[in-house]
Amino acid sequence: MARRLPALFGVLGLTLLVFGLSMLLPLGVALALDDAAQLAYDEAVLITLVTGALLWGLNRRSRHELKARDGFLLVVLVWTVLPLFAALPLLIALPGLSFTDAYFEAMSGLTTTGATVLTGLDGLPPSINLWRAQLHLMGGMGVIVLVVAVLPLLGVGGRQMLRAETPGPMKDVKLTPRMRDTARGLWLVYGLYTTACFLAFWALGMDGLDALIHAFSVMGLGGFSSHDASFAHFDSTALEITAMAFALLAGMNFATHFLAIHRRSLLPYRLDPELRPFLAVVLGSSLLLALYLWMQGVYADFFTALRYASFNTISMATTLGLANADFGAWPPFAGLWLLALGSFSTCAGSTGGGVKMMRAMVLYEQLRREMLRLLHPTLQAPVRLAAKTHVPNPVVFAVLTFLAVYAVTVAVFTLALVASGLDLITAYSATLACINNTGPGLGGVGPSTTYAGLTDLQTWLCTLAMLLGRLELITLLVVLTPAFWRK
Repeated sequence: MARRLPALFGVLGLTLLVFGLSMLLPLGVALALDDAAQLAYDEAVLITLVTGALLWGLNRRSRHELKARDGFLLVVLVWTVLPLFAALPLLIALPGLSFTDAYFEAMSGLTTTGATVLTGLDGLPPSINLWRAQLHLMGGMGVIVLVVAVLPLLGVGGRQMLRAETPGPMKDVKLTPRMRDTARGLWLVYGLYTTACFLAFWALGMDGLDALIHAFSVMGLGGFSSHDASFAHFDSTALEITAMAFALLAGMNFATHFLAIHRRSLLPYRLDPELRPFLAVVLGSSLLLALYLWMQGVYADFFTALRYASFNTISMATTLGLANADFGAWPPFAGLWLLALGSFSTCAGSTGGGVKMMRAMVLYEQLRREMLRLLHPTLQAPVRLAAKTHVPNPVVFAVLTFLAVYAVTVAVFTLALVASGLDLITAYSATLACINNTGPGLGGVGPSTTYAGLTDLQTWLCTLAMLLGRLELITLLVVLTPAFWRK
């Protein structure tokens, strides 16, 4: 491991160089609009590029091939170090913002959680709001997936990093023979859909900057907005329908999008075993929740209830986190159901969080198999996700292990937040919202408020929960085990 550390630091340096260059977009906006954050980007870009150049320059001669454990360590390094540099523009441009809150905000952006400690978003320098949303864009598919496209130039393979970074249980499925082509293809699709979302928002009445910010937020399934009222600021049914459509696209497996575009066929969508359950759960929940809110008298007519129920259901289920109503003021069942949807609805390989629909399907099929075995002890019943898709037992065991770790993690963080002084509803919903990378919760962290009321300890617990959720728990936990560091 020690011999390969220079190679890891070299790749980390390269990642910081790319990350520093990405700050040129908000810097350009700050210069064009003459906003108050210009100097913040000057300093942040310089610090990030110099640090990256030093790491890269000092370790550029190391060309050791990365092993599996190196991939895990590099992913953890990148996702803990990048928020330090992402927080620099916030710390410099926003006087009074503590390091704890700035790191939380940056981590929330890069993990596409969308939980915020900031208020007065409408009055922030426009480039700061753009930077926050741009973190969603980069974090949505993972910064490492972008960098892996250039790793062959270094003589360092990228397969291990892509495997550790890719969300979902099916990490070994190859879209193209080379990792560089895979990364390029995924980002091409991601960029295509983000551009389409931006143009749609712009055409429907958003100004150019708002359209760009919310396109980054929607396609990254992040939830940062440039307005305190979130998406309710626009009060436009057309914009809400557009956001829902692109959120559903972002909640699907990007491998499926890639294959559909590459083959110029809709067949990959028909063959995707997650797609139908995903749409059925999300759209069915939207309809049922609209009926529930209408019958409870929350809204006077069904179509008004359908408008608000659909937007918030799709937003929370896909872990987008934007809101056009304060669902925290709805009957308790509605808010709890929205949090539950964010725990499992999105597809593996999407930009969403949670345990993913594929794992939920494997769990259901495993439960069904065990019940059949109780009735027929000699029955051989393999777990299947579709008629011809057999799930090997090692994958089933891995899914069950993940779900057990997920349940324990939720319990531990909830208890820790309650012990720190939060009420149970706020603690439980904050834990789910952070681990699932959803953003808003209930109670003290509901959609009408922010996370600014948390203590430093509570903020760091939520920050760790976001990191665990983005790296799907196991990636970070395996690095913390003593066995990882043994030869």
